[in-house]
Amino acid sequence: MTMRTIPIAAASPDTGTAYGRPVPTYRKELTEVGAGTPMGELLRRYWHPVGLASDATGTPRKVRVLGEDLILFRDQAGRAGLLHPHCAHRGASLYYGKVEERGIRCCYHGWLFDVQGHCLEQPCEPGGGGHARERIRQPWYPVQELYGLIWAYMGPPDRKPVLSRYECLESLDAGEMLECNDRSIGGGGPQIIDCNWLQHYENLVDQFHVIVLHSTFSGTQFVDAMALMPQVTWETTELGVKAVSIREMPDGRIFRRVSQAAVPTLRVIPSPRVGKYGRVESLGWILPIDDHHFRIYVVGRVKAPGELAQMRSRQNGKLWEELTEEEHRQSPGDYEAMVSQGRIAHHSEEHLASSDRGVAMLRRYLRRQLEAMERGENPAGTDFDPDAAPVFFDAGNFLEDPPSAA
Repeated sequence: MTMRTIPIAAASPDTGTAYGRPVPTYRKELTEVGAGTPMGELLRRYWHPVGLASDATGTPRKVRVLGEDLILFRDQAGRAGLLHPHCAHRGASLYYGKVEERGIRCCYHGWLFDVQGHCLEQPCEPGGGGHARERIRQPWYPVQELYGLIWAYMGPPDRKPVLSRYECLESLDAGEMLECNDRSIGGGGPQIIDCNWLQHYENLVDQFHVIVLHSTFSGTQFVDAMALMPQVTWETTELGVKAVSIREMPDGRIFRRVSQAAVPTLRVIPSPRVGKYGRVESLGWILPIDDHHFRIYVVGRVKAPGELAQMRSRQNGKLWEELTEEEHRQSPGDYEAMVSQGRIAHHSEEHLASSDRGVAMLRRYLRRQLEAMERGENPAGTDFDPDAAPVFFDAGNFLEDPPSAA
């Protein structure tokens, strides 16, 4: 029998199509924030801003934090409270409750709870309080007020750290005051941003997107100096990852810009509009609402009320919400870049390059904090000394003379 040889077909011109590609995946241990998840438990070891101080009023307010739905209010004695929404009696929502001198009263049967969840009254029971009233506790979380924000600790009570203070917000220059803002300054979009928190956290140490996204792709979004290609170095610090960008200005001077991503979710970013040189003017905290949404609270030193709001990104003089869909497409910013990665970015599809070194370092840093927690240690940045000095960051925009020639 004669054997026929079947020629091997030439390589198809369609090699490399998307057909048969694996299902994309993401790093769950770094992105998911619900109770019981690795990152969710790590983040619960820290205090987080959950609202402006003015958000806690006599009108119950719904808030969602780390995947949990909660009710924020302020009783008539001035104490802020953060409670689980469903009444411990029959589950009616305290969103419909009435705030009183000693706490919040459920609309269904009138049970009254104080800001620490103690059941104070059960008006339908004999004598206004049943025999088991003292054993009833509405789930609650500790809160504090600082810098015009309401802060909550949602972790294990025996690991509760002190609420950190920060040197750049404690030491004010002449004529300065503190101002807080809840409009997600730095997020480049609406108040609530519909993607995973890590996509913005990593953006903090991605220095090269400033050159393309904010400078050369659709025109200068900040200032001309930010369009100069920098020399960037990154280093891991005790609290996160720091990036130092060096730009040589046309007049020969050196523009040194220092920024940092710090635990738990801090954005230590000097103003990209470089209105003045010096130490960082504001701090921002990324609040993971759940796995698919986040927002940013910012506190900064200002000379006049409203200065923080002026930091919001504008394109052709318009705020994000004022732009048309076509204008968003033509002039994308951080919001478009981050959200278009997906609700949670597909890490399995990435091809990191040398310019992404800071991103890789930040992921490794977070992983080390998870490992420390798994060993029973306290993660970085958790301090238990009420007299601890304010946290210092060396971030800022600095204009320096060139090094002297040898």
